[in-house]
Amino acid sequence: MKKDGMAAARVVEILLVEDNEGDVRLTREALKEGRIRNRLSVVPDGEQALAFLRREGVHAEAPRPDLILLDLNLPRLDGREVLASIKNDPVLKSIPVVVLTSSRTEQDLLRAYDLHANCFITKPVEFDQFIEVVRSIEDFWLTIVVLPPRD
Repeated sequence: MKKDGMAAARVVEILLVEDNEGDVRLTREALKEGRIRNRLSVVPDGEQALAFLRREGVHAEAPRPDLILLDLNLPRLDGREVLASIKNDPVLKSIPVVVLTSSRTEQDLLRAYDLHANCFITKPVEFDQFIEVVRSIEDFWLTIVVLPPRD
């Protein structure tokens, strides 16, 4: 599909894997006012993320995301394990994963890239900066990058 027609032809599906309700609200707000039509699905932990992506249980009708925004510090199954599972799955590995985390450690940064994250972004603590980061993700990943087609 041509890049120019992609945004106009369909709504971009985004999966946010985030357990912090404040960050979920801020992300929704930033994406709501964006230029690209998108639908944000949210799951609060790693186990639900994999169930969503594999369309299991209550997520049987889940859309395949065009982009995943993944926190690293999650309950039940952490983001590193989720990232490893995604990138080791032949069906899911082509979905771009943006690690969006409060972690500032070099170890987490290196581990995320070792697991084939597409990028690593540290969440700012200031409200305006957080909104700007999410909008920058949208600008880059949803307007500049050509995303792989969905199944």
